[in-house]
Amino acid sequence: MCWNTQLSCLVHRRRRRGRRRRRRRRQSQCKQMHTDMKITTKRSFSTMDFSCCLSFPIIVHFLLLVSLLCPVSSSPSTEVGNGNQTLRPQDELNKFNLIRNHLQQINKPPVKTIQSPDGDIIDCVVTHEQPAFDHPKLKGHKPLDPPERPEGYNKHEVEEMSEEFQVWSMSGEYCPEGTIPIRRTTEEDMLRASSVTNFGRKLRSRVRRDTNSNGHEHAVGYVSGEQYYGAKASINVWAPKVANQYEFSLSQMWVISGSFGNDLNTIEAGWQVSPELYGDSYPRFFTYWTSDAYQATGCYNLLCSGFVQTNNRIAIGAAISPTSSYHGGQFDISLLIWKDPKHGNWWLEFGSGILVGYWPSVLFTHLRDHASMVQFGGEIVNSRQSGFHTSTQMGSGHFAGEGFGKASYFRNMQVVDWDNNLVPLSNLKVLADHPNCYDIQGGINRVWGNYFYYGGPGRNVRCP
Repeated sequence: MCWNTQLSCLVHRRRRRGRRRRRRRRQSQCKQMHTDMKITTKRSFSTMDFSCCLSFPIIVHFLLLVSLLCPVSSSPSTEVGNGNQTLRPQDELNKFNLIRNHLQQINKPPVKTIQSPDGDIIDCVVTHEQPAFDHPKLKGHKPLDPPERPEGYNKHEVEEMSEEFQVWSMSGEYCPEGTIPIRRTTEEDMLRASSVTNFGRKLRSRVRRDTNSNGHEHAVGYVSGEQYYGAKASINVWAPKVANQYEFSLSQMWVISGSFGNDLNTIEAGWQVSPELYGDSYPRFFTYWTSDAYQATGCYNLLCSGFVQTNNRIAIGAAISPTSSYHGGQFDISLLIWKDPKHGNWWLEFGSGILVGYWPSVLFTHLRDHASMVQFGGEIVNSRQSGFHTSTQMGSGHFAGEGFGKASYFRNMQVVDWDNNLVPLSNLKVLADHPNCYDIQGGINRVWGNYFYYGGPGRNVRCP
């Protein structure tokens, strides 16, 4: 209603008309803004004046539009999970590029491919195109002819040799002459590794015989104090249980020179169960080398340049079959590593008289001359993932005292002397750094010469 004076009524009417005009103008602006939002979704919401949108239907429509433009469930993630680590998208892309480039380096073009019953793919690669000859010191080289074996070698073993002790050979197919079989490395193999740069490599401090070995535990026999030019032994093969992907169990020979510091040289061969490296629990034939204490040189098998393979029927890294059984049949392999007196290279024989290939002497510093220690035995990784000792088994998973048919063994251990003769060990020492978890017992007789039983179950009442 109006006030008493005519002037007051006039002012009041003008104010009401002004409010109506402003309300109509604001509604007109909101309608136009609403239309603009339906036409384009690219306008920045931060620049809009929403103070004019007073009606409830307009607010609801705006919230619906925002939810369509920015749905919570489909917002792009800034990080991508990868195993135990989280990578940003660019880091993930860089990692896969590294993996792809590395696979191109180690997986050489095959002339034939064989599918193994255990799932492995075996590539037959032309011998002079194998990874070894990517090494700067080996470029342009070709594989050498076999050297003369050490004196004292049992020639009857050569006549009885069998090459069908790996699962892939059960397919009945072999690589043609002039090629070598190489287990193909997959992207999945590399993704299991702790890092791309660590793939196919051992961590440092793995050749140790004390209790401060960074989670690595041993039961070994060894000789030292003289000059050694090779070693030989027979090892029975088992399939020990490994508790998790980041542990392994192996049995091997080490040919060692240098100190246990940064200049350690080793040549290694044996069998191992390594879920991280191979993705399964099969025992596999393996080799290794380093010339700088596992820092930047060397690798398993043919996963880097170095070892030169000459045999077309042995695939390094392939599964071994058959294996030994508890209180049943025993299956062992013979390993011989020796230094060729003529060229100085270290050759490897697997099984009965089957030459696998050689480590060129140019890969090494101290081992260009001779070894100062030879070691035989078992090794496991104890990650203590659950806060107590691992249940990963060494050897058969049973203690040495159980003896033949139950415990793992090394037998007929010998070394090669300066004159290329195989001779018995002198002063063999045995040591288990965690004897309540894995132990070792040595002996000597006329049939087995120097031997020892070793191994154990890992965690038990005496090994918590």
